[in-house]
Amino acid sequence: MTSSIFTNPDQKFGTIPLEKMMQFSGLELMQQIIDGESPGPTIARTMNINLTEAGDGTVIFEGIPLSDHYNPSGAVHGGWAATIMDSALGCAVHTKMQAGMGYSTIEFKVHLVRPIFSHTGRVICEGNVVHVGRTIATSEATLKTMGGKLLAHGTETCAIFPIKLPG
Repeated sequence: MTSSIFTNPDQKFGTIPLEKMMQFSGLELMQQIIDGESPGPTIARTMNINLTEAGDGTVIFEGIPLSDHYNPSGAVHGGWAATIMDSALGCAVHTKMQAGMGYSTIEFKVHLVRPIFSHTGRVICEGNVVHVGRTIATSEATLKTMGGKLLAHGTETCAIFPIKLPG
């Protein structure tokens, strides 16, 4: 990759230990990823996307699409846009989780409205919670150029459940 989104050379990647998920709220965990106290997901490194902001029910991811993400037609694969969208949609829901609660995507839908190329440059994806119930949450997101042009928009439904430690 020639243009990394990661400005911190010490950025760590991996998974958040379940014990931490039992101890901290989802918003606290998202902030720990941003602050470098918890690892970012390895998919973020692969896709050149990064969580940059988190609030109560909202997150912002930024990404830089690369020619490494191209499909055979010479444009960024739709899966790249779907990945940054799913990340923002799911992590927005994660910010609403209490300690000991988790979520998983049930379904998501992405509308790709413009092609993305490596020369599109840095993009911003904002995810926002629409509803959180006892077992289901929904969210919506937009993917835009830094100049504000809409590239994609979508929605997601997540299941909410208590985390169980193995053993």
